[in-house]
Amino acid sequence: MPSVAVKLYSVFFKLILKRRLQNRIQNPNNLHDDNASFGVTSRPEETIAAANPSFTDGVATKDIHIDPSSCLSIRIFLPDTCLVYPDSDADRVTAKRSKLESRSFPSNSSNRTPRRNSYGSAEASNVAPAPSNRRSSYCDGFSKDDMGVKSENGVYRGYSPFTRKCRKLPLMVQFHGGGFVAGSCDSVANDFFCRRIAKMCDVIVVAVGYRLAPENRYPTAFEDGMKVLHWLAKQANLAECSKSLGTTLDSKKSDVHIADAFGASLVEPWLAAHGDPSRCVLLGASCGANIADYVARKSVEAGKLLDPLKVVAQVLMYPFFIGNTPTHSEIKLSNSYFFDKSMSILAWKLFLPEEEFNLDHPAANPLIPNRGGPPLKRMPPTLTVVGQHDWMRDRAIAYAQELKKVNVDAPVLDYKDCVHEFATLDMLLRTPEAHACAEDIAIWVKKYISLRGHEFSY
Repeated sequence: MPSVAVKLYSVFFKLILKRRLQNRIQNPNNLHDDNASFGVTSRPEETIAAANPSFTDGVATKDIHIDPSSCLSIRIFLPDTCLVYPDSDADRVTAKRSKLESRSFPSNSSNRTPRRNSYGSAEASNVAPAPSNRRSSYCDGFSKDDMGVKSENGVYRGYSPFTRKCRKLPLMVQFHGGGFVAGSCDSVANDFFCRRIAKMCDVIVVAVGYRLAPENRYPTAFEDGMKVLHWLAKQANLAECSKSLGTTLDSKKSDVHIADAFGASLVEPWLAAHGDPSRCVLLGASCGANIADYVARKSVEAGKLLDPLKVVAQVLMYPFFIGNTPTHSEIKLSNSYFFDKSMSILAWKLFLPEEEFNLDHPAANPLIPNRGGPPLKRMPPTLTVVGQHDWMRDRAIAYAQELKKVNVDAPVLDYKDCVHEFATLDMLLRTPEAHACAEDIAIWVKKYISLRGHEFSY
C-alpha cells in the first residue's frame, strides 16, 4: 500500500483540486475573453522553474514561444552529452552497453517484492541501466574553441550547425499532465522530470506548453501538439536549407535568419546543431498521454508531410482514459488516490465542449469502435506505464492489448503499490519507484533511438 504520507497528501490534494475544478465550472464569467482567444498555459498556483541555458546540473534549458497567434511555447532540455565529440560515440556506447548488460534487477526474494510487472516485454524487466557518467565539461580533449562553442558567462549558445563537430541526439516531445486544466511545461515538477529523462535517455526533451481548459477546450491542446511537430519538422528543413545556401553563423550571433515563403524564420541553434528529427519519441503523462496518442495517430496520417521528422515510438504514462462502460478498476478503485473518478469527470466536463461531452468521446476512450484515424497496425511502438492503485489502469492495459493484437510492440509496465502520476507528481518525484520508472523508460526507448550498430540488448 502507499505510505501514510502519500495518503495524507492525497487527501489535501483532492480537496484543493476539486474546489478549483468546481469553481471553474460554476463561475464561467471569471474566464476573460482575452484568455479564451490567446490561451492559458499555466495557473497562478504553479511554481515555475526558471530556464537555465548553462549545464550546471548536466542539462541546459531554454524557453521558446513558437506560435505568434497563441501562447503555445516549448521548453528545450539539452543534456551535456551533446558535447561529446562524434568520434568517441562508439566507445561511449560500447562502455555503457557493457555496464548495462552486467547488471540486473535483484531477483524476487522473501525480503523484496517486484516493483512492477511487465506485460509483453519480459526481457526488458531483467535489465537495469547503469548510471552514466555525466560530463559537465567539454569532452575528449577538445576545448570550447576547438568545438565551435559560442558561450558567454557560462551560457551555452550552441554550436554552428555547419560544423561537423556536433553530436546529434534524438528528440523526445513531452506533454505534461494535469487533467487538461492544470500543469505547465516549466513547472518545478515537470522541469525536474524532463531533466531526469533527458539525462537517462540521452535525448533532447521538448516539453510542450499547450493551452489549458476551460479557456481553450478540445481540440486545442491536441492541435497544439501537432503544431509542435510541424514546427520541429520546419526547423529541420530550415537548417538544411541554410546549409545548402552556404549560410554561415556570424561570430557574435547564435541565430540564423532564413527568408522563406512565410517571411523571416528563426533557426533554433540547439536543435539545428544537435537535434535528430528522424528519431523522435512522444511521451505523455496522464492527460498528456492522450495528447501523445492523438499526435502519434496524426503523424501516421501526415506521413511524408512531416519529413524529415519521424515518430519512432511513444510512451503513455498512466493515460487519462475513461469510458461510459466502467472497467473493473474503474469500479473497484473509483475513489483512489490523487485523481479519483469523480474529479476526473469534472476535468473532462471542463475540457470537452458542452455539446460534445461524452465519456466515450474519441479523445477519452481509445476502445470505442470507429474511433477514426489510421488503423492500429500502423501505430508506432507504444510503451504503457500504469500503477497498481490507479483507477484508469484497466483501460490503458486494454488499449495496449489491442495494439499487440495487430503486432505493434506495446509492452505494459505495471508498478506495485503505485498511484496515478507516481513518477511525475511533485511529491513523488524522488521516490525509488519514480526513479525506477524513468530507468525502465530509458531502457525501452533506447531500443528505437539507438543508431545502427549501437543498439542495446534486450
